[in-house]
Amino acid sequence: MCRALILIGLLFAGLVRADKPAELRLRDLEGKKVRLSDYRGKVVVLNFWATWCGPCREEMPMMVEAEKTWAAKGVVFIAVSVDEEKGKSKIADFVEKYGVRFAVWLGASSDELDLLHMGEGVPDTAFVDEKGVIVARVLGEIRREELEERLVWLTGDRTGVRPLELVNHMEK
Repeated sequence: MCRALILIGLLFAGLVRADKPAELRLRDLEGKKVRLSDYRGKVVVLNFWATWCGPCREEMPMMVEAEKTWAAKGVVFIAVSVDEEKGKSKIADFVEKYGVRFAVWLGASSDELDLLHMGEGVPDTAFVDEKGVIVARVLGEIRREELEERLVWLTGDRTGVRPLELVNHMEK
């Protein structure tokens, strides 16, 4: 019992990682059901955003450019909208305006953000390895060098210095 409590405490403190595959079940722009587990075997960048979010609008052009480079290396980018029902009508315009050509998933909420241990706001970005495990998170607007550093590590031999597992730009 005592050992289990210590392990739980270490998990919450971030000193021990839970290597359990993440799951996310939503719908795509066409209304089809989509699952994160369908991407096992690939490195995935999950970018949580909303049409009303200023930092998301600043960040999305960088994601679009990065996807053009990293898709050739087998990395999958998925834009996960947290827009509520009333804002969903703006998603298609957002996608068109920013030239998003990669997968766009709809219907995420604070429940999904909590489940994946993301922040309480957007943008947030999760990096998922080939086993489906989230190996890094950036809460708030991600910087280009943070994105590159994590993708270089994930697509490389992973023998170098591991990037920080959590970067929080939401803290003030």
